[in-house]
Amino acid sequence: MNIKNAQKAVDEWIKNHGVRYFNELTNMAQLTEEVGEVARIIARRYGEQSEKESDKAKDLGEELADVVFVVLCLANQTGIDLQEAFDKKLDLKTKRDHDRHQNNKKLK
Repeated sequence: MNIKNAQKAVDEWIKNHGVRYFNELTNMAQLTEEVGEVARIIARRYGEQSEKESDKAKDLGEELADVVFVVLCLANQTGIDLQEAFDKKLDLKTKRDHDRHQNNKKLK
């Protein structure tokens, strides 16, 4: 599924299963919460913090999907075509950063 179709799927889900989109500030708070959950898993599973027994069953993919869902909600409710924005950003990063990263001695 591409981003454009994902935006449509989220919009359909909101229409069929939700009441309405939460307002933008509420969704921003939700996004922050979901990113925090991703950070907790990464810090404990891949970082130096020890993983609590209760955290071992947490699914990183599910948490990342929560982040994507809220980002798609925010894009929908603010009128952003995220596919177009992503394509532009990838093109910009490709032109701007290719040599920068290829020549970065820290990445060798």
